[in-house]
Amino acid sequence: MILTQLQQLIGGIYDVSIAHDVYDFLVTDRRRLPAAVRGRVSEEDLIVAQPADAGGEAGISLYIDAGLLERLRREDPMVRLHDGNVADYCKALEGVSHFLYLAWNAGHDRPVSILELEMQAEVDKYVASYWLLRRQLPGRFPAELRRILFERTRIDPRLAEGREELYREASRYAEKFCRRLERSLRRCGGTQGEVLTELRRFYRLTNARKLAHIERSTL
Repeated sequence: MILTQLQQLIGGIYDVSIAHDVYDFLVTDRRRLPAAVRGRVSEEDLIVAQPADAGGEAGISLYIDAGLLERLRREDPMVRLHDGNVADYCKALEGVSHFLYLAWNAGHDRPVSILELEMQAEVDKYVASYWLLRRQLPGRFPAELRRILFERTRIDPRLAEGREELYREASRYAEKFCRRLERSLRRCGGTQGEVLTELRRFYRLTNARKLAHIERSTL
């Protein structure tokens, strides 16, 4: 199934795994969400219920609209990613990225900020899409990918809910990182071991170290 495939794609790139499949936490009917978030208009939403006591465990649900999943079933991006399914694919991938990153960090007793979660998801969109496109079109470098993901996208105020600046900052840092990553991928051609090593190290850095790494590498 598409979400499990996306979880495996991201997990394989970063060499991370968790004990759970994303479908165990999936909600496709917004009416089943908590009342506080039921009125949102997004087709993808990670819901985190904080425990009442400090020692309790947070509850996680991933909402992805049933219609979006049906469209991806009909136009499977794992078979062919194209203009007609890339928007739905990115929404689904973002949800899986949030879920995997939050669950993996929770398993290592590490807190995650919203900025960190959003920045990693933007990086994951580029990285997973690059790997997917190279698999589907092995003879072609997806030169337009970074431009599509970072230059042609706009923040919808209805979805941002007052966090527009946070999303802009996450996108800005992710674009800087992916711009340098793109140069490395062009240089290495078909051999991607060095790039994978950097990506796996980056995934495991704390938020502060991620930001510092990006700033240093783009000087």
